[in-house]
Amino acid sequence: MTKPTTLRTDRLVLRPYRLSDVVEVYGYAQDPEWGRYLPIPKPYELRHAEEFVARSVLTEWNTRPVFAVCSGGSVIGGINVRVDARSSTAEMGYGIAREHWGKGLAREAARAVIEWAFSEFALAKISARADLSNTQSWRVMEKLGMRREGILRSELPNPSVPDSRVDMVVYAILREEWLWWATEWADARS
Repeated sequence: MTKPTTLRTDRLVLRPYRLSDVVEVYGYAQDPEWGRYLPIPKPYELRHAEEFVARSVLTEWNTRPVFAVCSGGSVIGGINVRVDARSSTAEMGYGIAREHWGKGLAREAARAVIEWAFSEFALAKISARADLSNTQSWRVMEKLGMRREGILRSELPNPSVPDSRVDMVVYAILREEWLWWATEWADARS
């Protein structure tokens, strides 16, 4: 049984959400640019942050661990993994507050969670997907060593434009590819 855990990187702490995180989540999630590609309510209200944090606190870590991404003691984003134990695969999702974009924090958080998830769940593959227009997100995936697997055409309703749909791009990394990447990063840091 997987228990809620805390991960540490050079600049971040990834920990389970706490009910006291609501105000910080609301602070970044109400930014329309932050939620531009996400299927979240618009406008994003305090009650939406309360519901999100409550769901995150109550989540089952055996199938959907959810981490608050913290920098300097503040919650600046989140990252989750949706595990399918039958197929030994998972899908990861992440978001970082706009004021922290371009600093490599999404990649740093995702790298720690990928490492943990491969180990914790004995996964064969971890994937992630993003709106095809969200080039920042799929560049993070590429920097993690993920490979583009394809484009899901007209996959979801467009959260920003009523009565339209968006294409989603899917990236993934296999366990053996991750082991190679992890070795390369360790060598580069030495």
